[in-house]
Amino acid sequence: MSQWKKLRLFFRISWETVPSYIVLLVVQTLLTGGRVVMNVVLPKFLIDELTGGCEPERLLLYGGLVVGSNLFFAWLDLVMKRCMEVQNPCVTQKMERLLGEKVMSLPYARLEDPYYLDLKERASFAFENQEAMGNMITSLAGILQTGSSILGLGAVMMTLSPVLAAVLLVLVGVMLVIQKRFYVHQRKVNEMTLPLNRRYGYYVNLAYGDALQKDLRLYDMAGMVGDRVAWYNRNMTDMFDRFRRRQGSYMGIYSVINDLQAAFSYGYVGIRVAADWLGGRIGLGSFVMYVNAAVQFSANITELGQSVIRLGQLLGYLDPFLELMGLPDEQESLEGIAFKGPVESVVFENVSFSYPGSDRMVLDQVSFSVEKGEKIALVGLNGAGKSTLVKLLCRFCRPQSGRILVNGRDIYAYDHRSYMGQLAAVFQDYKLFAHSIEENVSCGQDGGKVEGLLSQVGLWEKVSQLPRGMDTFLGRAYDQEGTELSGGEQQKVAIARALYKDASLIILDEPTSALDPLAEAEIYENFNQLAGGKTALYISHRMSSSVFCDKVLVIDGGRVADFAPHEVLMKKEGSLYQKMFLAQAGSYT
Repeated sequence: MSQWKKLRLFFRISWETVPSYIVLLVVQTLLTGGRVVMNVVLPKFLIDELTGGCEPERLLLYGGLVVGSNLFFAWLDLVMKRCMEVQNPCVTQKMERLLGEKVMSLPYARLEDPYYLDLKERASFAFENQEAMGNMITSLAGILQTGSSILGLGAVMMTLSPVLAAVLLVLVGVMLVIQKRFYVHQRKVNEMTLPLNRRYGYYVNLAYGDALQKDLRLYDMAGMVGDRVAWYNRNMTDMFDRFRRRQGSYMGIYSVINDLQAAFSYGYVGIRVAADWLGGRIGLGSFVMYVNAAVQFSANITELGQSVIRLGQLLGYLDPFLELMGLPDEQESLEGIAFKGPVESVVFENVSFSYPGSDRMVLDQVSFSVEKGEKIALVGLNGAGKSTLVKLLCRFCRPQSGRILVNGRDIYAYDHRSYMGQLAAVFQDYKLFAHSIEENVSCGQDGGKVEGLLSQVGLWEKVSQLPRGMDTFLGRAYDQEGTELSGGEQQKVAIARALYKDASLIILDEPTSALDPLAEAEIYENFNQLAGGKTALYISHRMSSSVFCDKVLVIDGGRVADFAPHEVLMKKEGSLYQKMFLAQAGSYT
């Protein structure tokens, strides 16, 4: 994507997100440019009057205009700066929210693709580590402000001599060529530093984060992580040292040309005061105006160049963000007919699937059917495709071939919201939040059923003894009166949350992996009561769970090896299911 297209995309996103801020930015730009021009032009009339007629009325008028305009623009400048200070963090937060909403709108399969995972991390890095969005807006404001000032000052100098303006424009052109060459070099540096920055940020967060501190201390890994941080730090320092040296060379040449501009301007205006070789003589007031305009012109050109350089660097940091925002949303899979009634049937018809970037079929021609109210256990060796099957049913991924039918209709024919309203799931990597226990179960809805569900999963006795009961926060990171639940207790909260949704299809992926044997047996014995007449699919490596199910779906190497009740499968000598069950039962014996 070209730099112009990136800027257009950035402006479009900014306008759609915070239009008032863009208007504020334009107003501030016009005011700044107007102030510069006024401070160049008005003193001319005051000086001409001082060196000419010295009429009190005119002196008072011009002096009042100079003082009054400066007071007016100073007041406006303070007001606008205050508004911008208030708006800047709001804009950054809105952009971060926009990024989060964009990630949520992408097809879930992309969030398991290494390329898009890397893109998402790099987009977040631009906000969290480089504050690229806020700096980008500041740089754009600087370019607009200096650009408007340059136009006004150029117009003032044109009134003296088009030759002077033409020479200054030629020198400006040379400076722009230097800027472009430096920008090409800067882009190459950005392409090398972005991956380093991301990795460096990972190891820094690893060292300072709290999630891995136990492992870091237990295995004395501080030296290893610290060495890695230092290695990336040295490499980045060396890279930026070379970059700054190159930048110094470019800026040195840039400064020389800028000084030539000032020297030519002073010389030309001075000759026009002293002699009439290059045209009619000008007065002292005009001399001050034109020299001031030339100096301000050169200063604004320099500032413009620096802003353009900063903008190029920031566009490099924002490349991942702009690329991510340009990805198409998952609109086509969100719309459809409303799903009405409970789940009556689930049918997989020759479903095949492989993950992006992999040729291995995780599921290969999988076919089976489940009727309303059936409890189905999904078993198989690690990597057999059990969790992938669940992801497909939840519409997190699309099959490469085949269909998944619910109530006789392809699941992608349904409206996303109404379809997902009939599914509840507890995954292996379920998440609980720093909210109250009640909120973690009810997800902010009416919490009338929470107590009963906590009782059914065997957690109410623990919760009722807490000083704040169900209002107790999980974890003490944000609430000193919070509680730290064990892994098994947290899993019970997740199971209660799935049951609270009152969906007609429940999916439990390793629902009791963190429970002790007694708690596990209690969950399974009461499972039919907990699930009621709901259809249930669940995955467990503890084979005893399949005894409580109506049927067992055995997945072997991405294919359906067996699909029958536990008693039937146990009679199949040498079958995978029998081997797995007997191996685990033997270990318990």
